[in-house]
Amino acid sequence: MAKLQLSVAMGDYDRTRALLDGNVQIDGVEPVYMTLSPEETFFRAFRNTEFDITEMSFSSYLLKASQAQNAYVAIPVFLSRAFRHTSIYVRTDVIKRPEDLKGRRVGLPEYQLTANVWARALLEDDYGVTPSSITWVRGGIDEPGRPEKIKLQLPDSITLESAPEGNTISALLDQGDLDGFIAPRPPGGAAAKNPNVGWLFPDPTATAKDYFKRTGIFPIMHVVGIRKTLLNQHPWLANAVYKAFEQAKAFALNRLADTSATKVTLPFVEEQLKAAKALMGEDYWSYGVAPNRTTLEAFVRHHHGQGLSSKLMSVDEIFHPATYETPKI
Repeated sequence: MAKLQLSVAMGDYDRTRALLDGNVQIDGVEPVYMTLSPEETFFRAFRNTEFDITEMSFSSYLLKASQAQNAYVAIPVFLSRAFRHTSIYVRTDVIKRPEDLKGRRVGLPEYQLTANVWARALLEDDYGVTPSSITWVRGGIDEPGRPEKIKLQLPDSITLESAPEGNTISALLDQGDLDGFIAPRPPGGAAAKNPNVGWLFPDPTATAKDYFKRTGIFPIMHVVGIRKTLLNQHPWLANAVYKAFEQAKAFALNRLADTSATKVTLPFVEEQLKAAKALMGEDYWSYGVAPNRTTLEAFVRHHHGQGLSSKLMSVDEIFHPATYETPKI
């Protein structure tokens, strides 16, 4: 039987590189890999369904899944995870603590971005700053005119405005027309050098570690999706893809642990690796539903509460059913 020739769009990460260089194969698949930025991948996947297998924004996927309109079915492979305390920037001459954001204007590139869902979640849970207590201003980070990739129907309690034509949220933050900025990327342009622009949390790493200790949540940003029509034809494909991504991650972690000659252009890698395991356990970047249920349940609750998913999804209906349990030897 000939292998399936499938397009695969994803980032060039250490955890995917074994797929890209051929050290790990997807059973039964002859892949055509495309390494793209998340913005391009997600735009092309959700607007035009261009790829057979694709990295996806978790928020965009959940939004579509709640409406039963998704052309993809996700598997619990989490290519991007990050504590989003570092995603919240403010005018430090105005905002001194998280609670000061109530009643303020905060820029974001898209309301439904996964990073922004998590940032709003931590602001609400830990500091009582609800999404409805902020005026949200949507615009590009570095280029004017960025649209929401998915049409939203937000509740009346959420105030979302567009940035003035020709303006970016970075420029508005620099000029003082915004009090805050939340995005997966830092502010650009003059805002990046403005002494009155900085992180909301002076030590975001310490704050994030405390957050994890209290909640057990390691935020999930991106999942992997497979075209639904392909899964209908080839039900074996979900587990084949899941297994390959698991093997690629294991390959990357083994290389990272080989400190005879570090594979990362960064000092103190060995110490950071030891610290991550001490805080989060040996399988600190886990795939699969079972070890991530707490994180997944928190996300679906906040996603619905922020007016994004049209219904409160159950974790047990988000991913392909074949991937909830995997073989063990």
